[in-house]
Amino acid sequence: MRSAGVISGVSVAHDRASVQEIESASSDDVETVVARLLRRDGVTEAFSLQTCNRAEAYVVTDDAADGRRALEDFAPDVRDGSVRHMDHEESLRHLMRVAAGLESLVLGEDQILGQLKRAVDAAHDAGSIGSMLEDALMKAIHVGERARNETAINEGAVSLGSAAVRLARAELDHPIEDARALVVGAGEMGTLAAKALASVDVAELIVANRTVAHAEYLSREVPGIDDAAGLGGMDTLLATADIVITATSSPEYVIDSSHLGDAGSTMLIDIAQPRDVDPAADELDGVCVHDIDDLETVTDRTAAQREQAAKQVETMIDEEFDRLLAAYKRKRADEAISSMYEAAEHVKRREVSTAISKLEAQGDLTDEQRETVESLADALIGQLLSAPTKSLRDAAGDDDWTTIQTAMRLFDPGFDDYAVPDARESSSSQTDVPEGGRSDIDREASDEEVPRRVIEQLSDD
Repeated sequence: MRSAGVISGVSVAHDRASVQEIESASSDDVETVVARLLRRDGVTEAFSLQTCNRAEAYVVTDDAADGRRALEDFAPDVRDGSVRHMDHEESLRHLMRVAAGLESLVLGEDQILGQLKRAVDAAHDAGSIGSMLEDALMKAIHVGERARNETAINEGAVSLGSAAVRLARAELDHPIEDARALVVGAGEMGTLAAKALASVDVAELIVANRTVAHAEYLSREVPGIDDAAGLGGMDTLLATADIVITATSSPEYVIDSSHLGDAGSTMLIDIAQPRDVDPAADELDGVCVHDIDDLETVTDRTAAQREQAAKQVETMIDEEFDRLLAAYKRKRADEAISSMYEAAEHVKRREVSTAISKLEAQGDLTDEQRETVESLADALIGQLLSAPTKSLRDAAGDDDWTTIQTAMRLFDPGFDDYAVPDARESSSSQTDVPEGGRSDIDREASDEEVPRRVIEQLSDD
């Protein structure tokens, strides 16, 4: 895949969208999303990121308009105000902010960096990432690591799991230490929730998971977990729990009203995406259901402690953003220059071969004479392309992508269909064609190929 092109992005995230809208935008898994995007006209690369708080997609196209069209129906059931469309530079900066934790519900949280890395691995496995997105994503991950190593952005940051525990502590009508707690889900978020509950020393802590072995493993790894269970006895588990934190990856509700008939006074905090708890359960007497949107007030209080670090990270992103843009400019200019020299090299080899053939027809040539002809041709190419080379580098520095793209189209070499004869093997006869060589008729047709392509391109433009 070429590095030339532009990135277009789309995001449905907690800062604009509700939990329901993020859930709607995440209806397909990332593998399905990138496969669908790669089938769109003009799309050469694709990437998707889905977490509890966001659903995003990015594509690379030669034309930004193609990128916008490819992403138009990314979230068809989400209101326009909740969907953020991003151009090339906005997409690059946004990816860095996401990796650094500046776009997270919990400012500076660490989980997003691991989620981004796993999404990159998934895209690599799908073959959807080329050099353009590779550079952008590796830069974003680099920024995320720098932010956490060089600033205090994640000091005191709470995970969604610990934010859920803070919310429970604030709203329970009795000390949380006296509560019986249930965590549903033994994945990354469930583990964080279990650790947060264990740290406040709740009276009882049970972890339930579809695969019981995973829950049992977690109960052995985290001190303070009293028991592990499957999801089959959910009614019984809920009947004895005061606090329930759900964090599974189930595409369907794990808990609904039918499970809560004997639950009594129960607080359910759903941090899963898509949701684990049917919102209708909130209508039952004694049952209180919270979701990710309700954690905003908890996380806002902790965010104030890291504002200074966030400013440092913003400065860091500005610096890394400029470096990334400069790298893209160099790469795109170098591609155009490389194409230009490759096209010139082909013409040189062909014409030198023809000239030497004619000279040898007049008498034997020495190696030194052949080298003189080659050197003359090289010197001509160097002098003729010196000014265009400087112009292309200047165009890249000035963000003149029209000139860069035009140069790449004009000089895109397409010379793999025929071979250039070696001057040493060429016959002086115009009718004898050595193996791998061409007749004069073939040569005359090919001689016009490059100018014809240039004329056609200029006419199209």
